[in-house]
Amino acid sequence: MNRSPTPWRDEMRATLALAWPLVLTNLAQAAIHATDVILLGRLGARQLAAGALGTNLMMACVVIGSGLVMAASPMIAKAVGARFNAVRDVRRTVRQTMWAAVAVVVPLWLLLWQGERVLLLLGQEPALAADGGHFLRAMMWGLLPYMFYLVLRVFVAALERPAWSLVIAVGGVIANAVINYGLVLGGFGMPQLGLVGAGLGSTIANSLMFVGLATVVSVHPRFRRFHLFGHFWRADWPRFRAVWRLGLPIAITLGLEVTVFNAAMFLMGLLGQDPLAAHAIAIQIASVTFMVPLGLAQAATVRVGLAVGRRDRIAIGRAGWTAWAMGVGFMGLTAILMITAPRLLIGIFLDAHNPANAEVVRLAISYLALAALFQIVDGAQAVGAGMLRGLHDTTVPMLFALVGYWLIGLAFGAWLAFHAGWAGVGIWTGLALGLAIVAVLMTARWALRERIGLVDAGPAVSRSTGGR
Repeated sequence: MNRSPTPWRDEMRATLALAWPLVLTNLAQAAIHATDVILLGRLGARQLAAGALGTNLMMACVVIGSGLVMAASPMIAKAVGARFNAVRDVRRTVRQTMWAAVAVVVPLWLLLWQGERVLLLLGQEPALAADGGHFLRAMMWGLLPYMFYLVLRVFVAALERPAWSLVIAVGGVIANAVINYGLVLGGFGMPQLGLVGAGLGSTIANSLMFVGLATVVSVHPRFRRFHLFGHFWRADWPRFRAVWRLGLPIAITLGLEVTVFNAAMFLMGLLGQDPLAAHAIAIQIASVTFMVPLGLAQAATVRVGLAVGRRDRIAIGRAGWTAWAMGVGFMGLTAILMITAPRLLIGIFLDAHNPANAEVVRLAISYLALAALFQIVDGAQAVGAGMLRGLHDTTVPMLFALVGYWLIGLAFGAWLAFHAGWAGVGIWTGLALGLAIVAVLMTARWALRERIGLVDAGPAVSRSTGGR
């Protein structure tokens, strides 16, 4: 007998229960990087600048790796929803995703080992490049355990138990702060290693996070039946290729999104110090609020994937539209706040009443007005991408991102800024337009999912349960 569709209210509760730990986990990851910045700032401007350069390069590698391992989420959710051979399929997916993580991290290690040369090629000052290179050589070893942690984080989320990854992430924030305080500043009787200490501290914290979550999935009754680390060296090449086929477009999509905002920051710098400072404030506010639709997108991937495994067309639609409405609704509320209380938000970052900051405040207010529109479409495109990932649909959304972010959004924004005389407002207008185009395309593709063959248009078919 087919399962009856989940009512809308129950679906909203299930999505919210899954999303809020994911949102807080994302914020915890941001807190780890913020802690590093604060501690490096105690050493001086040069160390802070070198650390920022190294962190930016490291984060580019993290985006590539995390996009790849995100492929495990819809694959695991589909297997759990189908129930047939779920334990075996989930174990093999986790194993092969970890293999894929190793395959992508090794070349990234080679890149990071040459971090000084990379920074010099990017036009950085030799002294800063040298310091950044030392920082990266200490920090790079944490990339693999962090990727393994992400795989396990995806696993517990796909089983709708994301609170465990939140507990581990909070522990990681605390461990990173304590270890880096000791190794960066020489606290607790530890040697003061400065930038190298910050890199080592991050490596240790990432390793502890992986060990912590690995322990949880090995001993907790809900997870241990999957025996995730059993037969770890047994190959499953079709599944390995499936991870790459699904995950590589996700990695490229995330890369396109991250780099377009980096490019926008660079263009703002060409306009002067005040536009750059105002842009940094506005984009930081937008980045914090984005954590909510990001968590909802991750939840949507799981909820849609579970329904796909059950072959329940009604539940697929309900799961996707519920997450989409929640994401757009939340971002609509933040848009109202940006329009009605911009000075309150700007005041978090600088003294809005200081006459010396008047021009930055004026520009930031104008940028936040555009960010209000930006918010709504950003929420729609983020959750839209998560919904489509639940259907294992990642290649076409990657093309949407390329066209919307780069070929239209950034290009049009640069034209408005430097040729039409709109300056920073032009760049923000271009970003908002690009996100709006991607949001419309993602949402339309989801709405047409049955017509274009992403979902079986036939009747739902129940699946019998199976063994290992």
